[in-house]
Amino acid sequence: MPPAAGKAEQVRAMFTRIAGRYDLMNSLMTGGRHHAWRRAAAAAVAEAPEGPALDLATGTGDLALALRAASPRRPVVAADFSEAMLRRARVKCVARNEGQVALLAADALALPFRDATFACVTSAFLLRNLADLPGGLAEMRRVTAPGGRVAALEITRPRVPGWDAAFGLYFNRVVPLVGAVVAHDRSAYTYLPRSVERFVTPAELAALMRAAGLRDVAWRRLGLGTIALHVGTA
Repeated sequence: MPPAAGKAEQVRAMFTRIAGRYDLMNSLMTGGRHHAWRRAAAAAVAEAPEGPALDLATGTGDLALALRAASPRRPVVAADFSEAMLRRARVKCVARNEGQVALLAADALALPFRDATFACVTSAFLLRNLADLPGGLAEMRRVTAPGGRVAALEITRPRVPGWDAAFGLYFNRVVPLVGAVVAHDRSAYTYLPRSVERFVTPAELAALMRAAGLRDVAWRRLGLGTIALHVGTA
């Protein structure tokens, strides 16, 4: 199996295993702040032209629902390559009587959409999991209509003396322990901090977004510097 395909299958299997405790772990790890970060991403694309939105790696659907709340007239396609995650998202959408979110199994590296289909494309904590980051950004740009927005949330090290060391201790030692106890999957929550350590810096990600053809790329830190929100225009 090619290395890229191997990573994709490993990531899919991991998210399938943790789907049942995914929301609980997100809330425990962030003190519930992950919802505010998703609302910030949704607000960042709210001024995109009229048209549908695409939320990639939607997981259990929280960012897709935030997009609907920020832009109630905009239909949303919520895509993920883990069927287990999509089942959780479906339950959440039904419970909220949200009929304008279409759930779809899809690979972010080979999206089943024509060029310029969406007014905006979002992702939360997808990019560091991609086997081909430039290819994933190119796909996001390809399916975004001219003048549309692309937004991405990613975890990043704060790089502030003292606080960076404390965050590293929490992220590399405490999170895997909580994952083992709560999600019964230490390996998944050991992969999480390791994937962040291997990922590009916010400035490097901004440069890759520009290289993919996005304009006016800007980013800012959230979550005491531990989250980066990038936004660009197609």
